[in-house]
Amino acid sequence: MSRVAKNPITLPKGVETAIAGSAITVKGNKGSLNTILHNDVQVVVDAGVLQVSPKNNSRQADALAGTFRALINNMVVGVTTGFQRKLTLQGVGYRAKAQGDVLNIAVGYSHPIDYKLPAGVTAETPTQTDIILSSTDKQLLGQVASEIRRFRPPEPYKGKGIRYVDENVYRKEAKKK
Repeated sequence: MSRVAKNPITLPKGVETAIAGSAITVKGNKGSLNTILHNDVQVVVDAGVLQVSPKNNSRQADALAGTFRALINNMVVGVTTGFQRKLTLQGVGYRAKAQGDVLNIAVGYSHPIDYKLPAGVTAETPTQTDIILSSTDKQLLGQVASEIRRFRPPEPYKGKGIRYVDENVYRKEAKKK
């Protein structure tokens, strides 16, 4: 069995799980998340502990058990503490402003970009050059952060663009005459 799938998931207080057929729902104080399990994976709940295991001995079932164990663990962490992704804008005149569910970004184009945040993702702008995205769904949060970064990815010569806070941008040396 997968090394990841062998680890049990302990449910914190206030987290409830419901398994109905091939669907699993996790409810916590920050919201509710659900996913559809693969046919080769089974989940057993026993005294506040979730155990994910493959239904058969195939390599695919073994790999899927580890994958779904990680997905379910991310759901449990998401409904209890949530996830955050921080972006920073580097460049002269680059700024962002969160207005409800719309993120207004000015990154050097002739027009500002109004990015509509999907349901379940919130944005804060403590300064004009910092964006903090929050969500209970880790996959959705990463997708939104990637789409925002794609508007102006960091370029290697001056380092201008939208980057993750923990990202290191490889800088190139300019051409010499």
